[in-house]
Amino acid sequence: MKATQGVLPAVVVGGGPAGLMAAEALAAAGVAVDLYDAMPSVGRKFLLAGKGGLNLTHSEPLAAFVARYGAASDRVARWLAVLGPQQLREWAKGLGIDTFVGSSGRIFPTDMKAAPLLRAWLQRLRARGVRLHMRHRWIGWGEGDGDAHALRFATPSGEIGVQARSVVLALGGASWARLGSDGAWLPWLAERGVAIAPLQASNCGFDVARWSEHLRTRFAGAPLKNVALRIGAFAQRGEFVLTETGIEGSLVYAASSFLRDAIAAQGRAVAEIDLLPERSTAFVFDEVMRPRGSRSMSTHLKSRLGLDGAKAALLHELLPRETFTDAAALAAAIKALAITLVKARPIDEAISTAGGVLLAELDEACMVRKVPGLFCAGEMLDWEAPTGGYLLTASMASGLIAGRGAVAHCAAFRDAPARA
Repeated sequence: MKATQGVLPAVVVGGGPAGLMAAEALAAAGVAVDLYDAMPSVGRKFLLAGKGGLNLTHSEPLAAFVARYGAASDRVARWLAVLGPQQLREWAKGLGIDTFVGSSGRIFPTDMKAAPLLRAWLQRLRARGVRLHMRHRWIGWGEGDGDAHALRFATPSGEIGVQARSVVLALGGASWARLGSDGAWLPWLAERGVAIAPLQASNCGFDVARWSEHLRTRFAGAPLKNVALRIGAFAQRGEFVLTETGIEGSLVYAASSFLRDAIAAQGRAVAEIDLLPERSTAFVFDEVMRPRGSRSMSTHLKSRLGLDGAKAALLHELLPRETFTDAAALAAAIKALAITLVKARPIDEAISTAGGVLLAELDEACMVRKVPGLFCAGEMLDWEAPTGGYLLTASMASGLIAGRGAVAHCAAFRDAPARA
């Protein structure tokens, strides 16, 4: 194994938003930083997320914003105090990227694109001396000298060893493995005694036991707009899509932790769908009860309540035939249609992951308590959030904090040899 010369001041492993932000914090403080990533270029998942418009963050009040992080809210709130939604907009502005608030409250670059922001960011990082090492896949620990951390990397030219005083790991979770986040890091941190919660799919679709052939062939891909979903303490309006195996989309993603936990506890999750959340139960009952003459119930529901297409198909899929002859039961089902989900989609299909390095393992600077000089940031930590800018904001904020923590740790080694 070829070894690099000397001990580097700081190394960042992972070229996603968290890793790039950590590198920026180090470089801004004048610390020489080398960033390693397994892929041919950095920010690949970042660019993919921006394909339909880069949702950078969200404009909702900060208290509501913080609540999106669930059990990790207290810890993430401290990250957001350093880099919250407004500071993130100002950061983008500093890169020459203006932003705007969309009708949903989500915040985007004015041109909606991720590539110009990433290009400007990388240009600034390189100008500050950050060295990028692509196609360098971290494959575990090596033998270090003294207080240095020794890392092994697989490269196109063979295995190399790198030593550094401070190391920031920002390796992502285990979704979208083809873009670099494959969870391979878990055993190497476990070797160091770091407690890790199992990685699970988050912001993902869920499967039913089985759809009928009719629904699968006629309505897979069809959206259900302006509906509400309820399970346990979760109740939210939005939209989702029928798939060949179940349901997915923004409303399902927002409920994913509740659905996942119910399946883990009971083997299934029974959620309720309100197909007409803007209408009261009494209104729906009255409309269903109106005389329909010779018209079929399907035609009646379409005429009186606008229920057709995917919404009508789902009603027919999930309700026994006799319910359509019981107006009271049908009206109740329109407002609370029970759907049973049996499993989450595979983790590699998920937008993000839950689980990872337990937050209790880290100090306030995101340094691993048991391994001084080792910092972790981003999605590899045990927190989760829905889509809507929350994932990206917290990932970048944690990267900034980890980078600043690494700066402070490097300060203890000011006499470290300068790199060649």
